[in-house]
Amino acid sequence: MRKTNLVFALVLALLVAFGVVGIAIAAVPTDTSALRNAVTVEGIMAHEQAFQNIADLNGGTRIAPPPPPGSGTSGYDASAAYVVEKLKDAGYKDEEVTVQKFRYPFFQELTPTTFSRTDGTAKAYVDDTGEGTDANPPGYFHIMSYSGSADVVDAPVVPTNDIQILPDSPDNTSTSGCEATDFEPASVTEPQVALIQRGGGSPGCNFQTKARNAQAAGYEAAIIFNEGQEGRTEVIPGTLSGLRPDGTAWIPVLMTSTAVGEELYNAYDPAAPDAWVPRVSISTDTLVQNRDTSNIIVDYPGGRTDRTLIVGAHLDSVPQGPGINDNGSGSAGILEIALQMKKLGINPTNHVRFAFWGAEESGPPQWGSKYYLDQLGAAQRKDIALYLNFDMIGSPNYVRFVYDGDGSEPGAVPGPNGSGTIEKVFRDYFASQNLRTEPTPLDGRSDYQPFFDAGIPAGGLISGDTGIKTPQQAAIYGGTAGEPYDSCNHQACDNIDNLNPKSIEELADGAAHATLTFAQTTSAVKGTDKAPKTNTAASAMEYEGPMAIK
Repeated sequence: MRKTNLVFALVLALLVAFGVVGIAIAAVPTDTSALRNAVTVEGIMAHEQAFQNIADLNGGTRIAPPPPPGSGTSGYDASAAYVVEKLKDAGYKDEEVTVQKFRYPFFQELTPTTFSRTDGTAKAYVDDTGEGTDANPPGYFHIMSYSGSADVVDAPVVPTNDIQILPDSPDNTSTSGCEATDFEPASVTEPQVALIQRGGGSPGCNFQTKARNAQAAGYEAAIIFNEGQEGRTEVIPGTLSGLRPDGTAWIPVLMTSTAVGEELYNAYDPAAPDAWVPRVSISTDTLVQNRDTSNIIVDYPGGRTDRTLIVGAHLDSVPQGPGINDNGSGSAGILEIALQMKKLGINPTNHVRFAFWGAEESGPPQWGSKYYLDQLGAAQRKDIALYLNFDMIGSPNYVRFVYDGDGSEPGAVPGPNGSGTIEKVFRDYFASQNLRTEPTPLDGRSDYQPFFDAGIPAGGLISGDTGIKTPQQAAIYGGTAGEPYDSCNHQACDNIDNLNPKSIEELADGAAHATLTFAQTTSAVKGTDKAPKTNTAASAMEYEGPMAIK
């Protein structure tokens, strides 16, 4: 070695040792063009057609089967078998493909829930989650998952203790329903409905806690209304997080807007003659049971297992349809990446694991990815460098959404340390292709959430679901303003015709680029024990600019 080179190397080593030069110096630019060229729309669409054929043979869905005496086969089982077959045909060894079986609580609303007021101001309420807006007019509700079936007719509504109504309580932190003593014992002569306000006060008080207390007090149903502060007025798609300990369903529990809850609460007047109370009717028809399903876990050979990259997508559909966009598109996309990596014989620096999750659509929680992480020890979880999630990449009225890992958008929650780097890799890639992107929050609605909860950096892409495309988005991405990104989301029409090949091509290329970039980086990628409460734009893995995009 020449003397000048030796001196430079020694100085550089000292700078790195004392933190003057960041660890980005170790990052190796990665040319991802071969993999991106190999991952084609045609290849992905072939998998999508296979998923459509499977749904056609299984009642139009790709969900897990019911327990015995059910048929024992399902659209989900067939989808999983297809994935395994394609991987084995591509050369993956038996020990590299794991079918991880697990049991999860299944919930399905068989017929639409009805909810109406039956006293002197009779009115029917509207079943609509109203996701993403605080502007719901009065009258909106939605059934919480794992609610049972019942017909509650003309029943009195009884408020719990600790309800706080704005603006009289501007610092509302309601603990309504968190304690058994919040409930008056229900009447033994007629059914009654408990009125409860959203709010915890402690990590141990959630929707299930409130339902358990209402049921123990003898109520036939419960209404939980949103608290009323800014950002907490709309209907949300709440969950009771599983079955009761005895394996049965909970009483019917409805989530309503703040307006509905306050209307019922203000109508309650125990001081009036005959203690006047509002009355409601609630009718629910649901299926709640334990079911068996599986994750498909695929280990690409080679690479450092202490820096494992997991690339995931959920494989199941909702009961209402075949789920060819949600999430056949994400599953087909990462399957094609796994197949083409094998065909190209890529030798990764870091270990790559592909995951096809079961039972995502029965969450939250996301049962498949949660089960996977729950089976790992602390050391095994620590070996996961980061998680990439792809939940819909073919929406017909699409936008190139990138998960907001650093929490830079107003009101956004940042992901675990390192998530900002994942976002930057995606956004820099699309910028290098002269393609605009938009951030979307890590709001807990897909399989990144269990990784988020474990402090593992997470990110990914999504092409949009029920949100409405704005005129500004239509000007950038094309498509139709004022229409959903996917008007068939969670419906029977989410079929092979409900896909945008342009979206698939662009987002699959982004997925392939990020997968190979993180597979080949020589920088340390580490999260934190828990998701941070501060902005995480500065990652444990530093990343500087596009990595030799060609």
